[in-house]
Amino acid sequence: MADKTSANSYWAANIRIITVSLVIWFVCSFGLGILLRPALSGIHVGGADLGFWFAQNGSIYVFLVLIFVYAKMMNKVDRDHGVEE
Repeated sequence: MADKTSANSYWAANIRIITVSLVIWFVCSFGLGILLRPALSGIHVGGADLGFWFAQNGSIYVFLVLIFVYAKMMNKVDRDHGVEE
């Protein structure tokens, strides 16, 4: 029974990390790049407005950072649950 509880808590932690990562990526790509683009048009980054920058570059950069953050967080979860490689 303890093994099943440990497995359930491991997957709950994994799903929580994935959900937070997807929400962050959605806010950056869809929210800032599409929905809030007109509001961000007055701020310029590298010759383009901030909304355009998030739509073209920012969401990709955020996704790359999220990959490394996810790997680091999952390594910690793996160590906490005794399933590290």
